[in-house]
Amino acid sequence: TTQRAYSRKNGGAMKAFGLVLILLLAACASPSSGTDNENGRKAAETNTSLGQAYMDRGQYEIALEKLKRAVAQDKSYAPAHTVLGLLYERIGEDTQAEHQYREAVRYAPDNGDVNNNYASFLCRTGQADKAEPYFQTAIGDPFYQTPWVVYANAGNCSLQRGDLDKAEAYLRQSLEFNNTYAPPLLSMANISYQKGSNLRARAFIQRFEAVGTMNEESLLLGYRIESALGDSRSADRYRQELIERHPNSPEAGQVARQEKE
Repeated sequence: TTQRAYSRKNGGAMKAFGLVLILLLAACASPSSGTDNENGRKAAETNTSLGQAYMDRGQYEIALEKLKRAVAQDKSYAPAHTVLGLLYERIGEDTQAEHQYREAVRYAPDNGDVNNNYASFLCRTGQADKAEPYFQTAIGDPFYQTPWVVYANAGNCSLQRGDLDKAEAYLRQSLEFNNTYAPPLLSMANISYQKGSNLRARAFIQRFEAVGTMNEESLLLGYRIESALGDSRSADRYRQELIERHPNSPEAGQVARQEKE
């Protein structure tokens, strides 16, 4: 059915994972006493910040050099491992990425950002079944500054595993903290559609549309929700926007094939 066909995209679940790169310069781990250790920590902080800046500009080779230097200067500085893990992930080195994420957790085992980032990586790489303990640790961090992000990530990970009820519970908690956070609104639209609650799905996709950016995944979902409700005019609006903005996308191809059937 169209519901099952759409579920493979998980309502943009993989794109919805929020990676929190807040460089908590003192929170993740404290350096040992001594001038050399203090200097090493400061140098690691500087090179981590530089590495992230170069990575954000797409200068991956220089970023890699800076982040490797940061890890060498203070191997216990968890943010350096986290940002290095993200860089390895971006360049397709998932084995190296996982090692760095695990090192970050090793040196900051109770830190919410570190655990959320590792759990989200596990979900992105098809290891969703291993992510739950790390999400729970992140949720349990009383100093976690963006709890709606970790709840949304945990919800999307459960959605990826096909556990709609657990996903919905997490996503609702995310929206309780921040009711305009776009990722859980889209995922809730997807869950509602899969459960056949199309009026509720429409309400969530409309809320998402008001605060988020419609992409090929959300346009396809909007098209399918309105088609299920029998609103051909609204469905056609989503279809036209999908074809005009993303003509070569798999989603546009799905709509074209569906209309031929």
